[in-house]
Parts: sequence; C-alpha cells; structure tokens
Amino acid sequence: MTDYAGDLRVHSDARFAILASRWNPRIVEALVDGARKTFTDNGVSLAAVDVVRVPGAWELPVAARELARSGRYAGIVALGCVVRGDTRHYEQVADGASNGLMQVALDTGVPVMNGVLAVEVFEDALARAGGNHGNKGEECALVAIEMADLRRKFLEDTQ
Repeated sequence: MTDYAGDLRVHSDARFAILASRWNPRIVEALVDGARKTFTDNGVSLAAVDVVRVPGAWELPVAARELARSGRYAGIVALGCVVRGDTRHYEQVADGASNGLMQVALDTGVPVMNGVLAVEVFEDALARAGGNHGNKGEECALVAIEMADLRRKFLEDTQ
C-alpha cells in the first residue's frame, strides 16, 4: 500500500504566485508580506515568487485561472479581504471568490490556496493578518508548498 503525503519541500524548479486584491490594502499587504516571508523562510527564492495584483476579491478567480493555465506555477496563493457591509454584496463577493478559486484548482490541478478573509468587522481581519489569530498569508504559503510537493509526487508516480 502506498501512503502519500506532501512535505514542506521546495523543488528547485518550483515557482509560486501570490495573487493579491488591492481592496483593503492594509490587510492584504500584511497577508502578502506573510506569504512572501514564509516562502523565503522555506527555501523559495524571491525570484521564484511572482506577485500579481487585481482590483478586488471578485477578480481573483479569473487571474488565478490564467496563472494556473500558464503552466508556470506549482501553487498559487490568492489573498484578499471582504468585510461585511449593509448589503448582500459581501456574501456574493466572498462566496463567489471562494467558489471560483476552488473551481480553478479542480479544473487545472494546480493548487490554489484561498486566503480571502471574509470577516464581520475590520478588527477580525487585523487578527488574521498578523494579529492574535496568526497570518492567513503565512498559512496559505505553507499549504501551497506542501500541496505542490504532493502534486509532484502524484505526477512522478504516474510516469
């Protein structure tokens, strides 16, 4: 019986993309910084990490699809922040971004990490962007490394 698990191992040819929304920049920049630092702390050269910016969380899936289809990336970290407002717009954007990112991963096989914070109030976002709940950008970068390694193992085993 074969037992598969991804490791925090970075392959020399692995490239990663950090896909970031420009909406709520204070939060998103903290997430980007966390992801970037985690990649470098785990042996990924900054030259192997591309940062791509889009207007908001709604646009993340379209850009993720293009990045995944390019064949350049072992993993994609999508980062954004949606804060509840007085309308349903919050739910539409948060759910649409989440569903779209998952669909990109399923359609392409490229791991796409959902680091889009969907929070009730801005303080909740601060707590998840380096505050007392950690940094979701860091978490997503770690998962991207592990999933890229696991995917590589699957691909090597089928060849």
